[in-house]
Amino acid sequence: MALFDPQALNPGVTRGEVLAWACYDFANSGYTTVVLTAVFSAYFVGTVAADVAHPTTVWTWILAVSNALVMVAMPLIGAYADLRARKKWLLVWSTAGCVVTTALLALAGRGDLVLASAAIIASNFFFMIGVALIAAFLPELARPEGLGRVSGWGWSFGYLGGMGALGICIGYVMWSRGHGLGAEHYVPVTMLIVAVTFALAAWPTLALLRERAQPQSESVTGHVRESWVRLWQTLRQARIYRDFAMLLACGALYQAGVTVVIALAAIYAQEVMHFDTLQTMTLIFAVNITAALGAFLFGYVQDWLGHRRTLALTLIGWLAMTWIAAATTSVAMFWVAANLAGICMGSSQSAGRAMAGALAPVKRRAEFYGLWILATQLASVIGPLTYGAVMIATGNDHRVSILVTGVFFLAGLLLIAPIDMRRGRQVAEASS
Repeated sequence: MALFDPQALNPGVTRGEVLAWACYDFANSGYTTVVLTAVFSAYFVGTVAADVAHPTTVWTWILAVSNALVMVAMPLIGAYADLRARKKWLLVWSTAGCVVTTALLALAGRGDLVLASAAIIASNFFFMIGVALIAAFLPELARPEGLGRVSGWGWSFGYLGGMGALGICIGYVMWSRGHGLGAEHYVPVTMLIVAVTFALAAWPTLALLRERAQPQSESVTGHVRESWVRLWQTLRQARIYRDFAMLLACGALYQAGVTVVIALAAIYAQEVMHFDTLQTMTLIFAVNITAALGAFLFGYVQDWLGHRRTLALTLIGWLAMTWIAAATTSVAMFWVAANLAGICMGSSQSAGRAMAGALAPVKRRAEFYGLWILATQLASVIGPLTYGAVMIATGNDHRVSILVTGVFFLAGLLLIAPIDMRRGRQVAEASS
């Protein structure tokens, strides 16, 4: 179980390049951990949108808008990246966009709803574009039988990055509170911390990761039209790629639940379990440890047990987590639920990314990962909107809302059963 085992890598791929690739997961995890999960989400509900009737629902609407924009744009971006071999070039621009718009969140204070909403929509958009592009490099780096391990290395290393950024933020929050400073002082500074750490940690990726793909089109002026043609051709051929299509449907459902947990964990902790900001950040820090372990260890489980069975196992864990979180009034049991979510989060997202890579034709990887992001972004629209709708319908009952979230994991579990990985790989190889 050697780290970055060369037997899992394609010929010509070095451990250093895999480490550089994994650095991007390390870099961008601070955004999800601090901005979406641990700090800004609760700050938005409690401070920025405090005067709005349903601030939690507003937060879910903002995320839904951002994710809808990604859902529309990403398949086209993926098809263009394949045609012009521009994954890395696009990755540079999406990284810069996320860093700048995350820094703009530092300007959001009480009542700055428009500024905060615009910056969240933009930063999340650029973040998700980067996630799709970095994932498209995975099959270029890993052998088919090593996709699970290499994906797991990236996810686990990423959670270490999330812990690093969050740890710096926790230190600053403790210092600020010790000097009598409140959230309106220390939350903006944490946004700047995330922006700076993202930029610094992404540098090895942008400097060392190679673009191995070759341009497939000589037309510059016609690349937009050609990208759309390729995208619609793939959608029309869904029956040919039926196992990949089933994975998309499965991902669209279970990722809806994952998105809810990422976007509302801190809000749930503070509104239901009455955690303060520091307690919430400490909880999320611990969850990142279990998530890193889950991503790393389940990467090996995935290559041993198989992609489909491993993902099914994690979805069972997600179901257990939602039930515990909805039922418990104990802080100790809530910690159990949160860390179970951490294990399942790292492993389920790693498994989904590896499965998409295994079922994608070689020459159309960025396009197929664009479709994977299309499915997961549909989930990212449906999940938060469903949670927000249940909140309104139940008079802001978070427990019922998280229990309803479990339905997404159950539906994903049912849809994963018909997927045949061997058949799907044969179709992908025949199409390459």
